[in-house]
Amino acid sequence: MWRRETNSMPQWAGSCWYFLRFCDPTNNQAAWDESIEKYWMPVDLYVGGAEHAVLHLLYARFWHKVLFDCGLVSSKEPFQKLVNQGMVQSFAYKDGRGAMVSIDKVEERNGDFFLGEEKLERIVAKMSKSLRNVISPDDVIAEYGADTTRLYEAFMGPVIASAPWNPRDLSGVHRFLQRAWRLFDGGFTDTEDAETERAIHASIKKVSRDLEKMANNTAIASLMEFVNTATKGGGSITRSQAERFALLLEPFAPHMAEEMWSMCGHPQTCAREAWPEWDESLLAVETVELPIQVNGKLRTRISIAANATEEAIEAAAVEAAAEHLEGKSVRKVIVVPGRMVNLVVG
Repeated sequence: MWRRETNSMPQWAGSCWYFLRFCDPTNNQAAWDESIEKYWMPVDLYVGGAEHAVLHLLYARFWHKVLFDCGLVSSKEPFQKLVNQGMVQSFAYKDGRGAMVSIDKVEERNGDFFLGEEKLERIVAKMSKSLRNVISPDDVIAEYGADTTRLYEAFMGPVIASAPWNPRDLSGVHRFLQRAWRLFDGGFTDTEDAETERAIHASIKKVSRDLEKMANNTAIASLMEFVNTATKGGGSITRSQAERFALLLEPFAPHMAEEMWSMCGHPQTCAREAWPEWDESLLAVETVELPIQVNGKLRTRISIAANATEEAIEAAAVEAAAEHLEGKSVRKVIVVPGRMVNLVVG
């Protein structure tokens, strides 16, 4: 007796509708419940390589349109937005003939790279076993930890851009986490520093908006700015500032963020906490620094109230540049609000 083979459909067929099954994975009566599918679909964001456009996405879109025509799904399109992520690359080296040189044969001397006595050109290329420039995540995690590795990858640049793996930049990210940890390890202060408080609100706003744009690198840069400000302010932060910083760090360095949250006295995970909010009134710049030019040449700078009148700015600029105006008369004052002042003299 012959037995009919029922498992004859290729695996790609399943990949053409898996996102629908994800909406209702435990349903034993149907592929998905109609109300659940209507709630979750279409997919808000699809992140994948550019090659998906002519493979998986093409087939998935075809299947979804057929299902829509059959009245089985609620949306005409399966995916609302597509982002093609960049590639993590590595440095490679080639000689004067254009031949690639394996990295294990390259010697660095004072910032230049050599094969014997021949100077090599360093380029950015795909990681390749033949060039021995493949970076093992396991090795990086073993040396720096998972948080540093994760944070560095997010900090390398825009998510859509390719970038080379640079050990020096990796070390810089690791030092940032160490500095952030010291803010928690030294205990908290009861005295709130106004500049540090303004900085945490600025970070909340920046990180919140950048995450919406998938601009992870600039969001992390904002966290670095906060740590710099807090360190300059004496290296002590309040418990409230620490809590908000831990919540901002959590998407990028979750293990350390959880430890920081625990150091703030919370036994539960911070992953389920409400996202912090910023106070726009605290972000208003009370003073601005303006460069003062004399006949187009920078001579000095002044700090003045952000809402100062043009007359007040002119008076302050003339006073600050007095030593450069001796024996000369001010013929014209050009004020570019919030940017600069140029004194035209003769």
